[in-house]
Amino acid sequence: MTRIAIVGASGKMGVCLIKAAVDEKLLTVAISSSAIGKDAGDLAGAGTQNIIVEQNLETLLDDFDVLIDFTRPDATMKYLEICRKAKKRIVIGTTGFSPEEKAHIKEVSKEIPVMFSPNMSIGVNISLKLLEMTAKIMGDYTDIEIIETHHRHKVDSPSGTALLMGQVIADTLGWDLDEHATYGRSKGNIGARESQTIGFSTIRGGDIVAEHTVMFADVGERVEITHKASNRMTFAIGAVRAAKWLANEETGFYDMQDVLGLSSLHMTRLGLMETSPQVARNLVHRNE
Repeated sequence: MTRIAIVGASGKMGVCLIKAAVDEKLLTVAISSSAIGKDAGDLAGAGTQNIIVEQNLETLLDDFDVLIDFTRPDATMKYLEICRKAKKRIVIGTTGFSPEEKAHIKEVSKEIPVMFSPNMSIGVNISLKLLEMTAKIMGDYTDIEIIETHHRHKVDSPSGTALLMGQVIADTLGWDLDEHATYGRSKGNIGARESQTIGFSTIRGGDIVAEHTVMFADVGERVEITHKASNRMTFAIGAVRAAKWLANEETGFYDMQDVLGLSSLHMTRLGLMETSPQVARNLVHRNE
């Protein structure tokens, strides 16, 4: 049985993670600096579990197999180092990392198994596969826009999920995302939209959990792929699923596509992974 530790246990995501882990009977450690001494189950409304919230993860290294972290980048770096030294597996759902921090996470994955994804939702990860397929067919001639909406308290922008969506599209088209991304547009006469760019728009307000829409707009038609999350439990359930999966994996760097088996899922019926965008479109038309 996989034993799970959760850090940031008293936060909004933390209590959802506790509920998800308790439902699977896998929670063994809960860490929070603001709820020390409380029962983790009571804290999350999941019923008494006789698991007391602690402050120091390093004193509990013998009590868990996989750590789930949805905190802040600086805290994640600290927990990542603890896991590296103790040879523990870690699932990271934190967002807002710098390029250097992301590079460090990948470097640590050479020593321990790391599952890193800005979005653990099963629906979002299916959407990523749909984006790959759509970009392969339409990406080279349509205008691509990514609109993301979150609650007023989210501090990073664009969201990690929006950036991941942009990266999937860019990778599919053979683009460097940094060179093709446009983050918002200035007021006034900004001129016509440049082709072969990926636009990002950010909305913040109220208690919206998460909404992402990717638009492939052409003259006369457009395709929109949208995912809406109404409850943080969808991310928590995905994270616990990832922790159970990671417990059986060797050292390496993984994402949610690996957990769900989507990394090896190819659009072989249309031959989309092996052809150019123009040939892919021709194949689609022949199959209509």
